[in-house]
Amino acid sequence: MPKPQKRSEDKVERSWYLFDAKDQVLGRLATKIARLLIGKEKTDWVPYLDQGDYVVVKNAARIEVTGKKETQKRYFRYSGYPSGLKSENLGELRKRRPQEIIRHAVLGMLPKNKLGSRMITRLFVYPGEEGEMIGKVKMDGSANAEPSILKK
Repeated sequence: MPKPQKRSEDKVERSWYLFDAKDQVLGRLATKIARLLIGKEKTDWVPYLDQGDYVVVKNAARIEVTGKKETQKRYFRYSGYPSGLKSENLGELRKRRPQEIIRHAVLGMLPKNKLGSRMITRLFVYPGEEGEMIGKVKMDGSANAEPSILKK
């Protein structure tokens, strides 16, 4: 009887996916991105290996949210100093750093361990049409040319 093969991250094939966030709902887009970063759609996925793909998101400033989240959803950050807790709503964060909206949503869907830390490094978010990683993308993850693994 043959011995089982040990799996390693060296043999993982990673693809590049491009998403256009223009007029996309934040949560629905973030779940697709998180599944690709985790590698959950791969047939040989195991929870103890980082097998995810690279994801590039453009037009992050034009992402849509439903309801009153634009004014009511709060984002917090802490400087580490007394009275250093800062708070802003989604509309203010969109003006200041729009790429952090998508990054924050996806980060909440990834594992809270060192695998999750490595997964988030493969996410590249750009507020507009241009970005240095957009040229590397071979597979389009948008709604127009959606790969079969994203149709769930």
